[in-house]
Amino acid sequence: MELKVTTLEGKEAGSVQLSDEIFGLEPRKDIIQRCVNWQLAKRQAGTHKTQGRAEVWRTGKKMYKQKGTGGARHGSARVPQFRGGGRAFGPVVRSHAFALPKKVRALALRHALSAKAKDGGLIVIESATLEAAKTKALVGHFSGLGLTNALIIDGAEVNVGFATAARNIPNIDVLPIQGINVYDILRRHKLVLTKSAVDALEARFK
Repeated sequence: MELKVTTLEGKEAGSVQLSDEIFGLEPRKDIIQRCVNWQLAKRQAGTHKTQGRAEVWRTGKKMYKQKGTGGARHGSARVPQFRGGGRAFGPVVRSHAFALPKKVRALALRHALSAKAKDGGLIVIESATLEAAKTKALVGHFSGLGLTNALIIDGAEVNVGFATAARNIPNIDVLPIQGINVYDILRRHKLVLTKSAVDALEARFK
């Protein structure tokens, strides 16, 4: 598929031929969902914790004698049924991450890119460079391109001035090509790729 290339100023800068194997697939929601769930589960902290019976600081002495009270038989006061006792089967510190095959993750990325291309949410710009790191100037460029909610992917190195100017703009993310991922692609309305990012993607999936 062929897509027009524009500059940050909104001028035409030719066109680029996008590979149908990366940007022309019929998006499969099930594969994309699997990858998104994998990403969210992997970054979940899992630091929730309650004290169990063995961790509660409380006397372990038998509460009262076994027989003759007319009440139920009880031993330690640390057991869960008493106020101040430990929690039974409570959450523990653990990792929520699960395995997802590398080929499935790569396929999900291609389907996410194809979904953006199919919906018209894909824009290719010549380069993401800014001489002066001025947020006001970059906001003007974005308004000219109609970008209010976008993920911008550059090559291996992100221009320092561009990244500095963009970090204060809400709903705008700037990542190098190594950081491209399914979740960030889907959470933004527009996906902006530089020509170097397109070349890197095609080299990656070649």
